[in-house]
Amino acid sequence: LSITWVMQLKTPLFAILGHDISGKDLILILGGLFLIWKSTKELHHKVEGHAEDELDAGAAKAAIGAILLQIALLDIVFSLDSVITAVGMADSVVIMIAANVIALGVMLMAATPISDFVDRHPTVKMLALSFLVLIGTNLVAEGLGQHISKAYTYMAMAFSVIVEMLNIRVRVKSEAVQLRGVPQAPDDE
Repeated sequence: LSITWVMQLKTPLFAILGHDISGKDLILILGGLFLIWKSTKELHHKVEGHAEDELDAGAAKAAIGAILLQIALLDIVFSLDSVITAVGMADSVVIMIAANVIALGVMLMAATPISDFVDRHPTVKMLALSFLVLIGTNLVAEGLGQHISKAYTYMAMAFSVIVEMLNIRVRVKSEAVQLRGVPQAPDDE
């Protein structure tokens, strides 16, 4: 229900590049920058690898606190987008709440199968992190008054997913089946 408050934050606070920035715009910009930063950091760690650091008890508590804060911020950013969509598509608060509750239920049911799929196909995680960078960029642009049609974003994402699914299928077909305990025949050359 607090989205009503966020949607009303239209009073300009300051201007950037000739565009008045409201509280709503500021939330979109900060949320988008956070997504870009967090996704880029994760992409970097996937490509470059993690340095295994040993944490003392105090550092471990601080790390847990930072992780919880990041989860909360990501949740707020994604919730804001879905709730804004619901507000834009419906006039009834009951319908908005129902839409978000149903979406949450679907996400909870799909979380484990999707997580298992991503664990089996690590390139999908890279693609998902790239999508987060794209979404973060869109949020920043929207906060700065530059509307980017969601159709462009969804088409780019759909195209990327189709290409990745084709790549997964090709990789699965090209992997030789190896049976346990059965010696492999030497390659014919």
